[in-house]
Amino acid sequence: MKMGVALELELKTKRLIVAWRGGDMSSRDLLIAHVMPELEQIAAARLRAEHSSSLSTHDLVNEALLKIIGEHPEFGDRAHLLALVSRVMRNVLVDQARARMSNKRRHQKVELRTQLEGTIPQIDLLSLDSALIRLRAIDEGYADIVEMRYFGGMTVADIAVVTGWSEPTIKRRWRSARAWLSDAITDPLAGHD
Repeated sequence: MKMGVALELELKTKRLIVAWRGGDMSSRDLLIAHVMPELEQIAAARLRAEHSSSLSTHDLVNEALLKIIGEHPEFGDRAHLLALVSRVMRNVLVDQARARMSNKRRHQKVELRTQLEGTIPQIDLLSLDSALIRLRAIDEGYADIVEMRYFGGMTVADIAVVTGWSEPTIKRRWRSARAWLSDAITDPLAGHD
């Protein structure tokens, strides 16, 4: 029964995306309303450990949606939409952290926590962003997995849909990326390959 409901929701999402691509703005609005609870859950998870952020969950979701809403959607299903929003939420949080760091007043570091199994311990967002940029230069696929899993809270199954890789491959790459990032964040000046 549960599988039938999930399939029905996925089909509804795809229909709305196709209609949006065809120029139907009411389908865009329905799609956003359809995935909003999931987007709010992702944003809340990202902001849970935020001590000095001026963003609320609603603000983070809106900022991310505003950045993608004017464009024609380049995603074909729910998993791809979540991946895109995850990347944009990360960018919004990093931009906000950089803006705070550029102020002359001293601010607390922006830190993120997640409830995902096997995630990186609580770390500074700017350190993570710097390490992710270096990881992307080495292997873009690994950096994409980190964005989707850590920032987007996506499941291994959803990431497999987006990337086209098998779930065991995603799990292996997730473990490797976490290990590399942990080392890169602990010793940012060392040459990481």
